[in-house]
Amino acid sequence: MNLRDLKYLVALADHKHFGRAAAACYVSQPTLSTQIKKLEDELGVPLVERAPRKVMLTPAGRDAADRARRIVAEVEQMKEAARRSQDPEAGTVRLGIFPTLGPYLLPHVVPRIRTRFPDLELLLVEEKSDVLLSRLREGKLDAGLLALPVADDQLHTEFLFEEPFVLAVPESHALARRDSLALAELADQRLLLLEDGHCLREQALDVCRLSGANEKSEFRATSLETLRQMVAADVGITLLPTLAVKPPVARSENIHLLGFSDSHPSRQIAMVWRKSSAMSDFLQQLARVFRELPPGLFEPETGGAQPPAGRPTPRARAA
Repeated sequence: MNLRDLKYLVALADHKHFGRAAAACYVSQPTLSTQIKKLEDELGVPLVERAPRKVMLTPAGRDAADRARRIVAEVEQMKEAARRSQDPEAGTVRLGIFPTLGPYLLPHVVPRIRTRFPDLELLLVEEKSDVLLSRLREGKLDAGLLALPVADDQLHTEFLFEEPFVLAVPESHALARRDSLALAELADQRLLLLEDGHCLREQALDVCRLSGANEKSEFRATSLETLRQMVAADVGITLLPTLAVKPPVARSENIHLLGFSDSHPSRQIAMVWRKSSAMSDFLQQLARVFRELPPGLFEPETGGAQPPAGRPTPRARAA
C-alpha cells in the first residue's frame, strides 16, 4: 500500500467514475483500475461495486476512502509545514470564500495581501458555505472565510469583522422617502431572498423572524446580483450586506437604501481552519490582514442611486 494508491481511491470516491478519476490523477484508466484492484487484494475486501455505467463504493470502500483522505491530507500538511519552515510567508494558501462576500470583500483586501506577503500564492475558491466546510474538513482547502456560527470542534474560528445589513427598496416604494427605519417596521413586508444553500438566506430569514417580515416565496434568486436586479425592476425589497453597496461596485438608478435606527442586523465573518493545521501560525497573520480593513468600510450606505447588477470581478489569485 502506498500514498499514490490512496490518492487513486480518494479520486474514485470523489468522481464515482473510473475514467474521470483517472483523468484527475493524470493516469490511464487501466492503471487506476489495476491499482484499486491491488488495494482490494491487499485489504482482503472489495472496495468498489463495479457496474456498467456507474461506480459505487462498498461500506468498506467508503470507510477506506475516508481514512485515505485523512492520510493524504496529513501528508500534504507535513509537506507544507516543511516548506513553511524555510520561508513562513511563501508557498500556497487555498482559501475558500462564499459568493455573497467574495466579490465585495476581495477588491479591498487582495492588494493588501500582495503587499504584505509578496511571495505568497493565494488560490481562491468561491463556493457555498456547506461546500467550503466539506472541502476544509477534507483538507482540500487550507482555510475559509465563513459566516458565524460554525459548529465544528475540529475547526478554529478567528473572528474578523461584523458586516451590517441595509434594506434595498425601489425608488417608487413608500420607504424610499426615508434614510432609516426601525426593525419592527419590516413587519408585514415581504422580502425577496436567495435560494436554499446560501448562508445569506438564513441570515435574512433570521431578520424576518425578528421583525415579523415574510419571504416573497414566489421568487427565489440564485445570486445577490439577481436580487439587486429584481429590486431595481420594482419586483420587491431585500436585505443587502454593506460591502455589496460599497465602491468599487458601480452605482445605478432606482434602488434606495435604508439603515436601521434601533436594532442593527448584521453578519459576523470569521476565518476558519483546522485546529490540526500546520499553517496555523501563518493563518493567524493572514487573518490580521483581513481584520485591518478601513473602519469606514462597514458604515452602512443610505440613499438613492445605488449599485447595479454586475458584480465586480475579483482577482482569482494573488501571487
